[in-house]
Amino acid sequence: MTIIYLASISIELGKGALKHNSRIFNTPNTNPERSHLNKEYINDDIKNVYHELFDEAVERYNSKQTRNDRKVKNYYEKICNGKQEKPFHEIVVQIGNKNDFGIDKQTAELAEKALDDYVSTFQKRNPYLRVFSAHMHLDEATPHLHIDFVPFTTGSKRGLDTRVSLKQALANQGFVGNGREETEWALWVNSEKESLAKSMLKFNIEWENQHTSREHLSVLDYKKKERQKEVIQLEEKVDMLKNEIECYQNCNNELQEIDESGFDDKFVLPEPKPFMSANAYKKLIEPMFNKLKQMVKQLIVRCFKEEARAFNANRIVGRLQNDVENYKKDAKSFSKMAHRADKKLAQYSKLRKIIGPKNVDEILKQSQPRNKERYR
Repeated sequence: MTIIYLASISIELGKGALKHNSRIFNTPNTNPERSHLNKEYINDDIKNVYHELFDEAVERYNSKQTRNDRKVKNYYEKICNGKQEKPFHEIVVQIGNKNDFGIDKQTAELAEKALDDYVSTFQKRNPYLRVFSAHMHLDEATPHLHIDFVPFTTGSKRGLDTRVSLKQALANQGFVGNGREETEWALWVNSEKESLAKSMLKFNIEWENQHTSREHLSVLDYKKKERQKEVIQLEEKVDMLKNEIECYQNCNNELQEIDESGFDDKFVLPEPKPFMSANAYKKLIEPMFNKLKQMVKQLIVRCFKEEARAFNANRIVGRLQNDVENYKKDAKSFSKMAHRADKKLAQYSKLRKIIGPKNVDEILKQSQPRNKERYR
């Protein structure tokens, strides 16, 4: 029967005491009798690493400078004396604690193997973090790693084209910050914890609460999934807005087809001829009156239709204003369209005055069944 051990994961910033890491000197918390068990994976001179990474970039930069005081003489010293970037960074990686994976426990050997597996792929996983020092300590309370690296970026437009930058190095590896709580560093650390968890599983150690707590999920992967959901929702809302706008445009185009410029000329009542009877005069103006009634009916139907669309669109915009600030521009455009609708309604009021309220009410009664059928 296979035993599965549960363990926490810790990846913290280290002090970067390179001489202590390589045990050139010991501290009180170490056991010198076990120091020979420590593992050294890599121990390069950091100055040589700087030459390796940046000499060509320094040469390209200096060749473009016309003033000697702007040329870089020693990039390592420049970074050490500067305030923007640290010359290197260190992480301390540990599985569990001294109570469950202490150096005197049988589980310590499993932790050692898992850390071995994790560190073996660290450089491949982090191409923009040049590891120059990596050690496993087995002479302290628990097995743990010290990994020291120089973060760098290439293709920079300012200063050296290849330069020290932790933020850009992590961004090059896909870790882009999103506020104070989700910095590049926090996203990267969570991703490294996921990698360590995979190494631990090979040796029957499971990340404690990994499957029951969202905090232990990779923040980057989780946020990507959430962003994808948000994008889908936003696209659906955008489509709804486009449909509403299209309805407005179609209705507005229909209303504009009415030739208002010749309205007064077409519907001026002719003077009755001398001795013309009332029946004869009625027959004379009846075609014009019927045409006017048909136009008023169409205008009323279209006004009701546009009013309903305006109501639906304003309801949609009201919901979106709470969720999407960017849709404020669309809300302004809806207000303009509603203003146009008000103008059309004002024209309808003028027609009521010209034709008479009773005639308009009669037309409305005739049009109501059609309206109900359309909005059903």
